Amino acid sequence: FFRQGYEDPHWQYPAANYRDDYPYQSHQRQPVAWQGDRDPSQGEPYGKSASYRDQHYYRGYHPNLATGPPRPDRMQTYGSYEESYTSAARREGAGGETLSSNSGEAGGQPQEPSLLLQYHESGLSSSSHELSQYIRDGADQCDPVLPGSWNMEQTGGPSVPTPAPAVPLKFSRPHVSLCFGAGGHLVLACPHHAAERQLAHVELHSLEAILHGTKELEELQAFPGPLAREDLHKVDVMTFCQQKIATGCDSSTQRGRDSALLWKLLVLLCRQNGSMVGSDTAELLMQDCRREERYKRQEPAANLVGLADDEWASRQPGTLDLITGEVPPVVETQAQIVEKFTKLLYYGRKKDALVWAMRNQLWGHALFLSSKMDPRTYSWVLTGFTSTLATNDPLQTLFQLMSGRIPQAALCCGDATWGDWRPHLAVMLSNKVGDMELNHRAIVTMGDTLASKGAVEAAHFCYLMADIPFGYFGHKADRMALLGSSHRQVFAQFASTEAIQRMEIFEYCQQLRQPESFLLPFQVYKLLYASRLADHGLPAQALQYCEQISTVLLRQDPATHPVLAQQVMKVS
Repeated sequence: FFRQGYEDPHWQYPAANYRDDYPYQSHQRQPVAWQGDRDPSQGEPYGKSASYRDQHYYRGYHPNLATGPPRPDRMQTYGSYEESYTSAARREGAGGETLSSNSGEAGGQPQEPSLLLQYHESGLSSSSHELSQYIRDGADQCDPVLPGSWNMEQTGGPSVPTPAPAVPLKFSRPHVSLCFGAGGHLVLACPHHAAERQLAHVELHSLEAILHGTKELEELQAFPGPLAREDLHKVDVMTFCQQKIATGCDSSTQRGRDSALLWKLLVLLCRQNGSMVGSDTAELLMQDCRREERYKRQEPAANLVGLADDEWASRQPGTLDLITGEVPPVVETQAQIVEKFTKLLYYGRKKDALVWAMRNQLWGHALFLSSKMDPRTYSWVLTGFTSTLATNDPLQTLFQLMSGRIPQAALCCGDATWGDWRPHLAVMLSNKVGDMELNHRAIVTMGDTLASKGAVEAAHFCYLMADIPFGYFGHKADRMALLGSSHRQVFAQFASTEAIQRMEIFEYCQQLRQPESFLLPFQVYKLLYASRLADHGLPAQALQYCEQISTVLLRQDPATHPVLAQQVMKVS
């Protein structure tokens, strides 16, 4: 028959006492060994059984701890408990009963070994604590609940405390355990005593509710991504960009104006389905250009017009003109200046006529006349004309570009003394010269100059105009990795949520023009963005991003990107 509280005729699991020494008690009961070949009803003394039990347990489970003799306190504990057990067994032995915990054994059926014995014989673990991690439920089922006919009053023995476990506990007291669960939940298990049949209290919390009101979650929820879904309209994307300009860009700083320029470029691309020309971009640049800036003209240097200082002073108004014999008026009108230019040509004084025209800003007359003379004279007049322009005048940039040179603005822009860089880029984009390679090198050089001075957004705008491809974070020689973010800073600052969102909008604009196009280096950051969505309790959007990345990888050969494919499946 089945006697409750005994799982195996060779092993017994005493009840744990959690009153005073709980921190040192294990959830797994310590087995107490009995000699199976002896019958308690025969009345044979058990004087040495305590030592045998102790050594048998340590040899089976902890051989390295069974080298010395058992401690007296353990022998006393086992001995006192055995006396109670033996006394009760003798009383029931008179009725012909035998100690058995398996009704199948009494009926002649083979005995099923205990779970603890199975794990011990399989060699999975020799630690009672590790076993408790595998058979926690089984250990709870082995709690000895004595039947009504069995009590300490019948035995007359005192209450016996449970011996302390030989293996220390992993944790000294119950504690809260938590983990991230599926569906954007935080799973929290409250502390409980499983041995005292306390049910575990498990709480499920929504991460979206916990993080409600945080800046990170609001930034993720405001973005209408993923942008490749069919129900998205480009008006939603344009509205998001305009909100970024209004709330996230400080127009009082150069950095804020550059950041707003990138968002405005994305609005333009989205409105025109990903296509634009140089004049469109130039108009956008001049909208953001500060209107109060003016470029002052100056008088040409005397040495540039071929006159010495004293000769230049002798030709000032109010002095006698040796050629015409007249005293020119102090203030000459435009008609008088042209008349003087004509009289000089009457006498065949072409060089003097050029000097007069240059001194009085008749650059059209001077350039036309010099162009019909020798090339050296034309170059001299042209140099005199450009010397009247301010150094940071966009006309200087245009004339230098048309002369076949990299403009000085491309090498000096970004300084506070130089002025705004946008008019110079606008004049280069709107007036392409015949040499397209020169145009490309001039724009890229301007971007490199701006990047070297920390103007990342401005530099990336130039790179976009020059069709520079996007690279990777680890390749520092690449000019761009994420739009508007420098990949020469630490990754946490580089891969910001705003930078990933801005890059996804740019990819979306490219897909408006070519639906099958995509940016392969950007797929890694899409996966990172999907992980952030899952961490903030938005698993549905995260799964949509994973599906989009999978679609891109299937268009390629997934074997060429095994790590990315593996991570996409894991996040999914």
